[in-house]
Amino acid sequence: MPFLQNTSLKKYPFIRLLAPLIAGIILQWYLQFSFTAVIVCAAIALALFILFQFLSSAKKYVWRWVQGFLIMFFFIATGCIITYTKDIRHQPQWFGKYYQPGNTMLVTLEEPLVEKDKSYKALASVNAVKINNEWKNTTGEILVYFKKDSAGPSLGYGSQLLLDKGLQPITNSGNPGAFDYMRYCLFHNITSQVFLKQDEYTVAAGKNINWLQQQLFSIRTAAINTLQKNIPGRKELGLAEALLIGYQNDLDRELVQAYSNTGVVHIIAISGLHLGMIYGLMLGIFSFFKRQRWSKWVKPIVILFVLWAFTLVAGAVPSILRSAVMFTFIIIGESLGRKTNMYNTLAASAFCMLVYNPFFLWDVGFLLSYAAVISIVTFMRPIYNRIYFQNKILEAIWGLTAVTLAAQVLTIPVILFYFHQLPTLFLVTNFVAVPLSGIILYGELILLCVSFLGGIAKWAGIAVAFLIRMMNGFVENMNALPFSLWDNLKVSVTQTVLLYGFTIAVCVWLMKKSTKAFVGSLICLAAFFISLSVDIIQHSTQQKLVVYNMPKQSAVDIIQGNKYAFTGDSIVQQDNFLRNFHLKPCRTLYRAAQEENFSTVSAANKCIEINNKKILFLNTPLQYYPANDKINVDIIILSKNPSISINQLQHAFQFKELVFDSSNPLWKIEQWKKGCDSLHLRFHSVTQQGAFVMDL
Repeated sequence: MPFLQNTSLKKYPFIRLLAPLIAGIILQWYLQFSFTAVIVCAAIALALFILFQFLSSAKKYVWRWVQGFLIMFFFIATGCIITYTKDIRHQPQWFGKYYQPGNTMLVTLEEPLVEKDKSYKALASVNAVKINNEWKNTTGEILVYFKKDSAGPSLGYGSQLLLDKGLQPITNSGNPGAFDYMRYCLFHNITSQVFLKQDEYTVAAGKNINWLQQQLFSIRTAAINTLQKNIPGRKELGLAEALLIGYQNDLDRELVQAYSNTGVVHIIAISGLHLGMIYGLMLGIFSFFKRQRWSKWVKPIVILFVLWAFTLVAGAVPSILRSAVMFTFIIIGESLGRKTNMYNTLAASAFCMLVYNPFFLWDVGFLLSYAAVISIVTFMRPIYNRIYFQNKILEAIWGLTAVTLAAQVLTIPVILFYFHQLPTLFLVTNFVAVPLSGIILYGELILLCVSFLGGIAKWAGIAVAFLIRMMNGFVENMNALPFSLWDNLKVSVTQTVLLYGFTIAVCVWLMKKSTKAFVGSLICLAAFFISLSVDIIQHSTQQKLVVYNMPKQSAVDIIQGNKYAFTGDSIVQQDNFLRNFHLKPCRTLYRAAQEENFSTVSAANKCIEINNKKILFLNTPLQYYPANDKINVDIIILSKNPSISINQLQHAFQFKELVFDSSNPLWKIEQWKKGCDSLHLRFHSVTQQGAFVMDL
């Protein structure tokens, strides 16, 4: 275990630089320091560092810690500066600083149209905004949605459009525990969106095309067309596209969930695994020419070209980009005859990537990739050496098992924190699926190479589809086992840190026989269970009402302790994607794992009472007779666009607040809001304000 044999960080300079850089990135994002203040701090640290060099050697030695502190402080400030400048909202030409509703915008489509259920979607850059009849050059990106049958056949990458329709901000659903989509888009410089019909945009003359980007899109399109032409089966085709170039628009949702539940979703999400397979293939090819003198220089050039070409065609997503950078460092080091230190190489690649884009730090694929590689480098050899097999086949099987086990050591805490689940059969599924996915990837590459040979390409496609069908069937059968997944696991940031402390301490204890490490592991484990127990106890007495923000659907949870009762549209419960995406994060956040049915909730126009609080559900026209005494309720939830006016509600009920759920059309909600404003009534629009959450 290299980093335990020599604890000095002098051999790992990039680790020493990476830590303060990450600290600066985190501090700037969450505290939002003034740019001027950060620049001044960086300048002071640099100036003091320069002055420090003029001290005598004796004083430098005595005050050497000051030099280290100044370097650390400078890179913290550097992380802050990079994060500030990378935020599109701080860039001087960001369109959001100039755009006002009604302004005309010139936008360029930055990708081919992607077909959705009811629309076409494309990423677009805002090139200019027209202000007082003058064009102002701008930067920034938006999402453009075209109503189906409104996007002409000429629209595609590079098309320029003139838009007058007002932009809408990208917002989160507001559902508890939900994915922060707004932040995700902001990290990709996307801050607004617009929905267009055919008469709401004008196609400008000419196209704004980057030649290299156009070639990459052409290669992706050609590869997709080849796969679609030769690989039969919808599921098989979708997985083949994802496995080869990361194209996920044709993936089956249920199949993706099965891969996620069994711990092999990294096969679908293109990552360093795929690049490693390509790298291994290239090494195998050049092994035939290792005696040739020219191979010493041709080999690294060709391998780097192939790896980066594959990375760019695959969209240069963070997970594969990280691997491309890492392989680049390794290959260049080997070609120069220098043995590289893997930890320093990983730190160097992470440092370069975070300087390029500090927001990679919040990318779960980025984190998992580094955790997996570090874990394999550190723990694979010690695990492998625990058992020895004389039989070569058993030895190879154990080698693959050791790699799989090693990769889990440092990735499990990340998986628990982000995905709230732990596949219990990951060892078996990875043992079968990973080698098989490698064979499939090589088969797809062969298919592309013989695509011009119609008959051979057809049989190659059938063979690839057969292998994918085998892998899909195996994963789906494993997922069907009742014990294949440990689900609904909630782990906080503090608990994740304690898990890492426990894991590392146990490893040090086992490998170094350190008593202190053993004691440390027990302390971390005890602290973890204490924190977990306190959290469970706190949630055991909770009473909550949650009205979810789910487009065009009605969904309500009543949470009591660790149980929940659902009322709403049946499709929400039947559709695994809707349930997992909208409902499951909230239930996991509140540790509500057991379902309980309330018959009174599912009926129309019914009132339930919990802890002396009355909740009235209205989804049909209200039938009432004028009465002297109004009916007292606390909350009225309106759903399914009932023909009810606010005046009717006020005459019939005495209530504290109205809730309009997301199954109501926006125009009706606006009518209700005007009625509430005129009568000074409290209301909450789930569609516009996010999910409604109330303690009962």
